[in-house]
Amino acid sequence: QERKLGNRNSYSRTDEDATFMRRKEDALQNSQLRAAYNIQVGTEGQFIAGYSVHQNPGDSGLLIPHLDHIERLYGSLPERIIADSAYGSEQNYEYLENKSIEAYVKYNTYHKEKTRAWQNNRFRPENLAYDAEADSYLCPSGQRLSYRHTIFSANPGGYKTCRRVYEAEDCKGCALRGLCYKWKGNRRIEVNTRLNSYRQRARDLLDSPEGRRMRALRSVEVESVFGQVKHNGQFRRFHLRGLKKVHLELGLVAIAHNMKKWYQKELENGKKKAMLCLNNFAEFLA
Repeated sequence: QERKLGNRNSYSRTDEDATFMRRKEDALQNSQLRAAYNIQVGTEGQFIAGYSVHQNPGDSGLLIPHLDHIERLYGSLPERIIADSAYGSEQNYEYLENKSIEAYVKYNTYHKEKTRAWQNNRFRPENLAYDAEADSYLCPSGQRLSYRHTIFSANPGGYKTCRRVYEAEDCKGCALRGLCYKWKGNRRIEVNTRLNSYRQRARDLLDSPEGRRMRALRSVEVESVFGQVKHNGQFRRFHLRGLKKVHLELGLVAIAHNMKKWYQKELENGKKKAMLCLNNFAEFLA
């Protein structure tokens, strides 16, 4: 059983390569545990340019294996990538930077940071004033949070991160303590400076005119492909079992989708050419 599990927490008896994942399938969109595979798809012009099949439910740790698979197939990677907030991790940002890829990748607080409630909250660590010379933060009541120590941790894949811990000198009797925090002791914050730097870079790209265009394009691109395959094509279940066979079946689905898309493109181009010929003929008669 441990050999079948590998790094997973579960497996299905009917398909030992499948992992139980949370899915919303009923009419009320309730979450249910079902044996499933995690599918990653990259698109360009609503054509499926690459796909990969994974056994892990979380999307964050699958961007790098997916892109490594694409690089092995094509020998290169795109110059820019647009993805949603599920992929906005420090490890993914570092990978994209090392590959010289522009990362139009959201992170989990990207939209919250633009709300008035977030920006007006003076007690959030992101809104505290930072003194670079003293390496400390200043809270709204004038209390200084100085550096104490660094916490090192690693994710399930072994990627190591570090967070710097800052602590206030004395919060006793502070009139703003109830608004600042509610636990005992002095106020403490943890700051991941490397991740904050990556987020700032991603924020600048996403807020640029090109970033706004690509953010709007992402929902049209990949979401339309999933809608065509799952809803219009009624492909919601794999008929084969096992990781290799599921990968093969998904490849056939991708080929069918691309052929249908190509036919529709050619049909549209043919109509445009026909209309152009009619217009030219009408001008000739006139």
